[in-house]
Amino acid sequence: MKLKIGIIFGGVSKEREISFAGGRTVYDNLNKALFEAVPLFVDSFGNFVLLNWEYIYKGSIRDFYPPVEFIPSGNEAFQLYAESLGPLERQGQEALSAGLGAPVSPSDLHTHIDFAFLCLHGAFGEDGRIQGLLEYLHIPYSGSGILPSAIGMDKAVQKRLMVQAGFNSPPFLTISRAEWLGGDHQKILSGVVGKVGFPLVVKASHQGSSIGISILPFPDPDSFSGAVDKSLFLRRVKQEEWKAMTSGAKTEFIRILCDIREGIGIPVYVDGVVFYLPSKLLEYLDRTLHEPGAEVLIQSIDGESEVILEGFISGKEFSCIVIQDEAGIPVALPPTEIRKGKELFDYRSKYLPGLSRKITPIDLPADQIESIRKECERLFLNLSFDVYARIDGFIDGKGKIFLNDPNTTSGMMPSSFFFHQAAEIGLNPSQFLTYIIRTSLDRRIQGAMNSGRYESLLERLEALIKKDRSAASSRKRIAVLFGGYSSERHISVESGRNIYEKLSSSDKYEPVPVFLTGNDQEHVLYRVPVNILLKDNADDIKEKIEHYQVHEVVKAVIKRCEFLTVKYSGTQTASKPQRITYEDLKDMADGVFIALHGRPGEDGAVQKKLQEMGLPYNGSDQRSSEITIDKYRTNELLKQNGLLVAEHLLVSEAEWMKNPEAIRVQIKKQIGLPFIAKPVDDGCSSAVKKIKSMDELDAFATLIFRHTATLDSQASGLLHIKEKEEFPFKKVFLVEELISRKDASHFLEVTGGMLCRNGKDGEPEYEVFEASEALSEGEVLSLEEKFLAGQGQNITPARYSPDKKEREKISAHVKSELGKAAKILGVSGYCRIDAFVRVYPGARAEVIFIEVNSLPGMTPATCIFHQAALSHYKPFDFIDRILEYGFRRTRKPLKIKD
Repeated sequence: MKLKIGIIFGGVSKEREISFAGGRTVYDNLNKALFEAVPLFVDSFGNFVLLNWEYIYKGSIRDFYPPVEFIPSGNEAFQLYAESLGPLERQGQEALSAGLGAPVSPSDLHTHIDFAFLCLHGAFGEDGRIQGLLEYLHIPYSGSGILPSAIGMDKAVQKRLMVQAGFNSPPFLTISRAEWLGGDHQKILSGVVGKVGFPLVVKASHQGSSIGISILPFPDPDSFSGAVDKSLFLRRVKQEEWKAMTSGAKTEFIRILCDIREGIGIPVYVDGVVFYLPSKLLEYLDRTLHEPGAEVLIQSIDGESEVILEGFISGKEFSCIVIQDEAGIPVALPPTEIRKGKELFDYRSKYLPGLSRKITPIDLPADQIESIRKECERLFLNLSFDVYARIDGFIDGKGKIFLNDPNTTSGMMPSSFFFHQAAEIGLNPSQFLTYIIRTSLDRRIQGAMNSGRYESLLERLEALIKKDRSAASSRKRIAVLFGGYSSERHISVESGRNIYEKLSSSDKYEPVPVFLTGNDQEHVLYRVPVNILLKDNADDIKEKIEHYQVHEVVKAVIKRCEFLTVKYSGTQTASKPQRITYEDLKDMADGVFIALHGRPGEDGAVQKKLQEMGLPYNGSDQRSSEITIDKYRTNELLKQNGLLVAEHLLVSEAEWMKNPEAIRVQIKKQIGLPFIAKPVDDGCSSAVKKIKSMDELDAFATLIFRHTATLDSQASGLLHIKEKEEFPFKKVFLVEELISRKDASHFLEVTGGMLCRNGKDGEPEYEVFEASEALSEGEVLSLEEKFLAGQGQNITPARYSPDKKEREKISAHVKSELGKAAKILGVSGYCRIDAFVRVYPGARAEVIFIEVNSLPGMTPATCIFHQAALSHYKPFDFIDRILEYGFRRTRKPLKIKD
């Protein structure tokens, strides 16, 4: 019988969204032949909820909790969690989570699970409290025990213990909340200058994910006060600052302030009053900050008690996962160097692919890498950690090692260090999670006072592992094709990884990762091992393939970890990249899952090659793909068939260079300002900009018609291009009218997915899902909002009307229109269609089409999985049906209308 693994995630800390995303990763990657995953969501009040599986695939906690009907009017623009609804009694708390699943009391946890996999971060998750509860309930759990977890959570205690044990440390000191609020800030700064010096790092003592952290190069009093306030989750607002803001800027200020990732969160104290809602806080500041000299201090209820200030270390930054072998001896995996464009490895850099680079092993001589590993192993033992830990640090130019922030619970996003370094020794995420569970069980047995309680669980697991190994040869081989050479290549890597991980944890498929690079003239394919698959982004993967070598330290670690790899992956060594052809694919795979986006992938070029090989594949065929890749051609075809699209025109480089003023005049006459400019054949929000002036149009043309990778700084500044934001260069771009509400009573942006099945005569029939309502914090939906877990907000199903019957009527119309568009375009397999919806009295609605994605993003947080879940498809079920459709289509080709 499979082991029931309770995945405990969510929680009350500021890191709850990372916990939620990590819990989903574990849920998806647990080996389905060994384990039954049981999702246990911890809500904002610390209650356990046996979560209905559909909610696991929401993009963020805010997408479903608190339910939208509980959010007070006037607060829709803000990041709102359930604690903002006030100090609810037990009955009110249960009402919020009533539709999410079944409440579970701690005393009943043992009836639902055999083992607890802890994905909680921060307070109540990494600090020993949940570990203590599980010990009391005699439920085995993952990772370290009570004492090391408590130590691992408190950075100030860690520092003192590490210094006492002889570990290197920069000068540091702590400032308590009471000391800061009641003290002389100038005097405190003078003490810091004398004891620590500058530059320095200011950070909260009990936070992770780079929340509340600052780097100060100079002892500037204002910057110093702001940094300490930030780490204590305080914000001072003066009358002159508030008065200088526009109404929109004030709303944006409150939005950022209440954001648990960027600001201090909410509820807050102000002048002895607790504010739970952002709208009420905004009203209060408007009333209070009108007299010259007025100032308010805003304090997060969930603030910090202590701040650490430590000297800045100039050197290479690294992170190292340490695991235990079967004898309990720690083994440091190859440490990873963190390379970034900014001094601070912040939240966005950590979790959005392509912004930072992970170099494994760290680029140092072998003896220095070994020194880092030995120090990490020594710290693991010194702090009595169990099973695994993530230990961060720096090494300066003289080779001196400084360890900091040892974590007993690592982030478990798909591209995290946790999986990244396990892949270096040849383990995929599913295999590594099995190792963690098995080793945790063993450590609980070693430390249990009631010896004998957990042995039967371990025996069951050992028998299941042996059985699973013997069944591996009967699985279908699926080549997962990912990467590419477009601006969408990093998201393609995320999609490909997610498909690979979903398939590798199944008992039906054996995925084969295949990376595509090259250009339109030649597709270059490589079969890659898991350590390359889990590199941070497409550019890292390409570089590793082209300069492939196994570092001598990595070879030694692989040898040291054979106890693990032989048992969990069945091999003793990691393979190397292999250059292959499309012909080779036919020999190594039964079918192909194309996880490419844009060109190539969605343009029919790959489909043509696979059709020639007779290989089944997912998504639309060559002819339909050639149409939908081209937004202009798609819009024209939909318009010709009576569907609504934005007014649009193409701008070519040749026309622009010849007479830009004629183009400006044409746009003013045909489209008007403002309008949307974007590439005609790229997606993922790549270079989609709202153009509000002709100067911005000129800047857009300068960037998209450039002939080098370098972006013009003046044009980039005018268009507010983010650091490392992808901006492709093209020969043509698309101009579209900015679709607006007009006279509609309700107006929203939606994205709707669908799944195909074979109907009569082989024609595709469409199961159109409930569309998601996409909420944007900026002028257009960003890359982060679409694909980064915890960033964007999608409401599924879309809120067309508060009246249930009217909503259902509008929804039926929207789904009908989306289905018509798919049929007109010959889409097959599955797709995602983006559109705007205008709603009028009487449940009348207009659907205005934006674009059609024949190979939609398949990252863990993308909303097509939310929609599939409402139709009762788990992500694996959805992927399985997509593949099965491809297999059936190959056996019986679809008819194509001329």
